[in-house]
Amino acid sequence: MTGLRELQSFGNHLIVGITGTTLNDDDKRILSELNPIGIVFYLNNFRYDAPYEVWLQSFKELIDNVKKYTERESMFMTIDHEGGRVFRTPPPFTRFPHALLYGNRSREVARATGVELKSLGINVSWAPVADIFSNPKNPIIGYRAFGYTPSTTARGAREYYLGLKDSGIIGCAKHFPGHGDTSTDSHLELPVLNLTVEELRDRELIPFKALIEEQVPMIMTAHILFPKIDPEVPCTLSTPILQGILRQELGFEGVVVSDDLDMKAVSNMYTQAGTLARTFNAGCDLFIVSRNLPSSSLEQTYKIAHDFSESLGKGSLSESVVEAARARIEKLLAITPQYSPYLLDQDTFTKHAELAIASSF
Repeated sequence: MTGLRELQSFGNHLIVGITGTTLNDDDKRILSELNPIGIVFYLNNFRYDAPYEVWLQSFKELIDNVKKYTERESMFMTIDHEGGRVFRTPPPFTRFPHALLYGNRSREVARATGVELKSLGINVSWAPVADIFSNPKNPIIGYRAFGYTPSTTARGAREYYLGLKDSGIIGCAKHFPGHGDTSTDSHLELPVLNLTVEELRDRELIPFKALIEEQVPMIMTAHILFPKIDPEVPCTLSTPILQGILRQELGFEGVVVSDDLDMKAVSNMYTQAGTLARTFNAGCDLFIVSRNLPSSSLEQTYKIAHDFSESLGKGSLSESVVEAARARIEKLLAITPQYSPYLLDQDTFTKHAELAIASSF
């Protein structure tokens, strides 16, 4: 029988979503029993029915309650907030256009975005997108990319990451080893890309390599199957891709985080015993369970947590692998600023609105 201590041990590797603008009973149970090290916020966590001062206070109370139930002072407070259609916050926060339009303003836009996120108490942004807009039929990346070519994408993603860093926000490059050439949406099904390692080196890996050279501290995996590299499992569970390419070839020493395990591309896999151990062994350190999709459930989150504990008990997951992952996470958390929400002045929003207009052409 899995004990509370074992479940909370998994919490050191868990970023979890919460269901609304206040905590419900399921949220409170997950926060207190699994003790996640981070939260991922979405649109449903903000009040759109209230003025700025009111919704910000509501969000501050939500963060305070999260820390109360997890009993953690230091956490990754994260958001998926890129601009364009990936935007979560109510007015007066600035809706910047999609990344493809930023051009030489990428760093300036990221710096402004970081200022706004910091005022929410956010310390991690799931950006920049390092995928290349190489497939015009791509339903999920498209204009979220910084360019159509490896060089323009690398330059834009690099500058955006540095802009976030300028504002005190931790950035994360995504979706490794590249989601730009897919023609299906991993939220709905598992994409397949028949690319070789050599083809990845010539195109997809170039932006990630540029970000690693800038010491980006986190890289997010893609839920994509690359049968010419690993015909068995998608990238998130793939040793040849995460250990072979990312860790060994590219020399990445930071935190590897999964894309959302609730996405249909992989969600069924994570109902099966041993899947989490395989993901750890492949090189993943941190796991996102958004609880924000139709496939999400309380039971799904606990199945993943129990799989972690049972794999440790059976020996299919070694303590040394877990400790190495935890050390990388704790090293990052130690340098992650902890913010409390505060109001921004109107002049800041006016300047950011002008930048958003200038970045739209």
